[in-house]
Amino acid sequence: MLNAQNIDAMKNLFKKMLQLSIAAMLVACFSFAYAQNGSYTTVYGVVKDVNTRQAVSFASISIPNGNIGTVTNTDGEFVMKVPKTLNATELEISHIGYKNAKLKIQESNGKPGYYFIEPHTLSLQEVVIRPESPDMLVKMAINDVAKNYSTSPSMMEGFYRETIKQRRDYLSISEAVVDIYKASYTSYENDRVRVEKGRKGSNIKKADTLLVKLQGGPTVALLLDVVKNPDYLFSAETLRDYKYELSGMVNINNKLNYIISFSPAFEQPYPLFYGKFYINQETLALTMAEFSMDLSDKAKAESFFIKKKPTGLSMTPTSTSYLVSYKTGPDGKYYVNYVRNEMKFKADWKKRWFNSYYTVMAEMAITDISKANVAKIPNDETFKQNMVLNDRIQDLQDENFWGSSNIIEPEQSIENAIKKIARYMEKNKN
Repeated sequence: MLNAQNIDAMKNLFKKMLQLSIAAMLVACFSFAYAQNGSYTTVYGVVKDVNTRQAVSFASISIPNGNIGTVTNTDGEFVMKVPKTLNATELEISHIGYKNAKLKIQESNGKPGYYFIEPHTLSLQEVVIRPESPDMLVKMAINDVAKNYSTSPSMMEGFYRETIKQRRDYLSISEAVVDIYKASYTSYENDRVRVEKGRKGSNIKKADTLLVKLQGGPTVALLLDVVKNPDYLFSAETLRDYKYELSGMVNINNKLNYIISFSPAFEQPYPLFYGKFYINQETLALTMAEFSMDLSDKAKAESFFIKKKPTGLSMTPTSTSYLVSYKTGPDGKYYVNYVRNEMKFKADWKKRWFNSYYTVMAEMAITDISKANVAKIPNDETFKQNMVLNDRIQDLQDENFWGSSNIIEPEQSIENAIKKIARYMEKNKN
């Protein structure tokens, strides 16, 4: 059980991680394009299941023995800028439940290449169940953090995107390439993020539409690294808050992983979670976590999510979804690789007959990692947890805006929203 001091720390962490503010909306737009030049090759592709031909979402894409990478979007699409100095001829693709695949880079010729990966079927010879109970496996994973994760800082590059939707319509899209000072996994030092460049687009047609702003942007996204920030989900103190169950085994990066489901053991003064830990059978490293908040107490959940709202508005969370995955870096240690969160809210105004529904999504992929020239990002350049990314980046339409930086390919719905906003703004200019 957590003591009063830990509960206060937990509340502060939740507030930093999940707060939203409500304000008036501004109009803007941007277009989306991919740049190429003589220093790198742009690889554009779609990852699919070899048997079903269905798209594979959130697959990790990297260059074998290299540090650069990205992830596929919800449509299985990816784009990656590969420096020509690497002389790369293959991509490496990994995803939970699939065999790792090294596939020849295909010439795009203006069209995406298709990359097929094969599901991994467990054999009885592979499955070795430890005698320990599920909660003991989680405890062992927590105790082995210093062995499995980096104990020295590193520099990372990442791509961050956040979107706000009202029902099916996109109201705001913000994207940024960020530098990350990744502190040691065993220290109390905080990670630091600096926005290198970013762009945004927003759209409003109704005078009474609210702007839902996500506070903290890429800095808060890194709080989903539950190994680095264990206080609310992955610490010895929180073990007693949950009950655990061994749900099965699955392949991740050609290694067997325990699937350990967890749920609240009893009520706490703050919301708890339901979810799954994926723990490497051999190393006991946490390789992925999927979880959602217990929203059964609506008032309790709303108090953690909402920072500020107009009088007469009830902003009730209806669902949440969080994902964090890890991958080994150049030193063989595990580092955060991808984070994603999605939150849905119902806005209910007093004295109005209708409700509005909002979806807030944020994701970040680590696209490069280095142990060389590690330097802490200065405080005056650090993106703070009380900042709003949409307020700090420009409306840009430069076709070569991203240059050689790797990004997450926008899914089709985002692509369509960008085009729609661009047309709307161009029309209003004339």
